[in-house]
Amino acid sequence: MMVMISVLSAPSFAKTKRFRASILHFVNDPAKVEKVESSYEYFEDGLLTVRNGKVVSVEPYSRKVHGRRGVKDYRGKLIVPGFVDTHIHFPQTEMIAAYGEQLLEWLETYTFPTEKQFEDKAYADKIAKFFLEQLVSNGTTTALVFGTVHPQSVDALFEAAETINMRLVAGKVMMNRNAPNYLLDTAKSSYDDSKALIQKWHGKGRNLYAITPRFAPTSTPEQLTLAGKLKAEFPDVYVHTHLSENLNEIEWVKSLFPERAGYLDVYDHYGLTGDKSVFAHSIHLTDDEWATFAETDSVISFCPTSNLFLGSGLFKLHVAEKNGVRVGLGTDVGAGTSFNQLQTLNEAYKIMQLQGKKLSAFKGLYLATLGGAESLSIDHLIGNFKEDKEADFVVLNWDATKLQKLRMSRSTTLEDRLFALMMLGDDRNIEATYVDGRKVFQK
Repeated sequence: MMVMISVLSAPSFAKTKRFRASILHFVNDPAKVEKVESSYEYFEDGLLTVRNGKVVSVEPYSRKVHGRRGVKDYRGKLIVPGFVDTHIHFPQTEMIAAYGEQLLEWLETYTFPTEKQFEDKAYADKIAKFFLEQLVSNGTTTALVFGTVHPQSVDALFEAAETINMRLVAGKVMMNRNAPNYLLDTAKSSYDDSKALIQKWHGKGRNLYAITPRFAPTSTPEQLTLAGKLKAEFPDVYVHTHLSENLNEIEWVKSLFPERAGYLDVYDHYGLTGDKSVFAHSIHLTDDEWATFAETDSVISFCPTSNLFLGSGLFKLHVAEKNGVRVGLGTDVGAGTSFNQLQTLNEAYKIMQLQGKKLSAFKGLYLATLGGAESLSIDHLIGNFKEDKEADFVVLNWDATKLQKLRMSRSTTLEDRLFALMMLGDDRNIEATYVDGRKVFQK
């Protein structure tokens, strides 16, 4: 396995590259079309052409037309757009799989002590590099990421992302109450620090910024007011926070904000909903909250492994679809138990089964690619292989294990092969990852 985190070199970047493999990408949400076949394009023997980090074309391969010279041959493999992770905490990488608690106790016992270490920039640099290596080795090429309360945690992450020109959305946590003193900022310092980070990083290269209150209970009304002021001043930045993950959390919010109609109404009141506002979890929503999501065009990040690991509940993807609410897929490391979106989809399928609903392989892989891009409002840049989009993609090995080989030998349709990959796949299936047209991971 080789992960390549290095400074970009212009000579290797400025040329046409062609990749031959089976190729799949989505052009629409499978839940929104009459025939699922119209939601995707699939080329059993396809050719993806990339120039200067952008997609030129995707088409059937023809030896007569394309020849063999200059073609990277991945025959027997599957190329899909890079995976998009819409909710993850890079400072929690080292505390993944921490035993035995639900949300609020888990934060106190494991999360807060771990995040204290990020006051040290050198430490933040080390974990940021490791974090990006984990992302690309799992096929993830874009992520919406929590930092810590320390501005230097965000600097470390964006600096690491710049070395491979990776598209990240990230922000400094805003948190001025109900946490250990060593992790608290103030309403004013969180505003000042976040504003400085926005001016430093947002729109620089492929970096994008997210205003990041941890969740309503750890921010005073004054801090949320200033978060809303930031959003008004910089309307093209994101908002990234948590919502309705845990029943005890919801009751806590009601006690802290008794004047508000509910948990989502807290954020809405302070101007933090909208088309670039992503609310992780959103498991226990009322009818009024579903209506607010639809009215404000706000977004949900569905985090299956985390929701099961912390015993939080079962997300209602079918209700989101009914209400026309955009949904992306999130790993939520470190409460989530894997960086890998195939494993995340494995658990998403089970969550839907427990509610008497289905999650098809097509819908699952849409969520991990184009659906994630749409949820982050960057589907004009990434998410599929339409001409001039950024060339982020992953090469998947259909059958990386003996069990997968046996299973695939019994498979006769594309849908069944994709479903088996979704249920049995993990990091072993990631053959290579390309970011902005350059290989950053090779197994």
